[in-house]
Amino acid sequence: MKSGFVSIIGRPNVGKSTLLNNIIGKKIAITSNKPQTTRNIIQGIYNEDDTQIVFVDTPGIHKPKHKLGNYLNKQSYMMIEDVDVVLFMVDASEGLGSGDKFILERLKTINKSVILILNKIDKLSNDEILLKIDEYKDLYDFAEIIPLSSLKNKNVDRLIEVLKKYMTDEIKYFDENTITNVKTSFIISEYVREKVLELTNEEVPHSVTCLVENIEYKKNIVNIQVCIIVDRDNLKKIIIGKNGEMLKKIGTMARHDIEKYLDKKIYLELYVKSVKNWRDKEKYLQEFGFKDFE
Repeated sequence: MKSGFVSIIGRPNVGKSTLLNNIIGKKIAITSNKPQTTRNIIQGIYNEDDTQIVFVDTPGIHKPKHKLGNYLNKQSYMMIEDVDVVLFMVDASEGLGSGDKFILERLKTINKSVILILNKIDKLSNDEILLKIDEYKDLYDFAEIIPLSSLKNKNVDRLIEVLKKYMTDEIKYFDENTITNVKTSFIISEYVREKVLELTNEEVPHSVTCLVENIEYKKNIVNIQVCIIVDRDNLKKIIIGKNGEMLKKIGTMARHDIEKYLDKKIYLELYVKSVKNWRDKEKYLQEFGFKDFE
């Protein structure tokens, strides 16, 4: 048995969570086209008979505007230090940005094997992929460079095979039936937040967090209550919508994903609460599960 830990880092929206879900074969991390979708460290456990790879999905590294943003960056930086291999993911369909260069400078301070993942190659020709490899290879001494498409599942199996040779531990950290370290209540709350991200625009997605208030398992159904928290009263009105239509739509879409994950029928009750400037208040960040990292 060989095992180890692999961190997936990169700017927001490069496809880190999509890759994790693809590898694990189940949706444990939400995805959207909104920046800072991932806000927590999520582990996904990949198992084969002789191999266990613990993938760590991290928040996108960005220029923070609130205390919440500082916490998200600290989580990502911590996960650079405490793993066996770092996957630095970039969006190959875009140009090399200042955010990528900032992360590369941070990587130069660590003593870890770093594999460059050129994601979204389904948008590029073979010649364009080769040009991207040339563009990045002289910027850092990458252990490997792997072009792939996490969305189209292209070359992901190649990534797994490459990672196996970097796994040096000889212990099974999780049993073979475990696919993630996060609680079911967290995944449920994230499914609800994902639907808010999909259905709202501008400042609304960034100001939202969700908490499961109650889960009650009954014989034929699971009753779930989720609180959607925003930082201003006017955003609360947007999420509820006219005659409650937006909240109903969020609930309908989230219920579909939750039932698929739990493999059970559920009754989902949503309500919205305004907590002024919660992203900048230590008390609420701690209460809502965002821990500081020193």
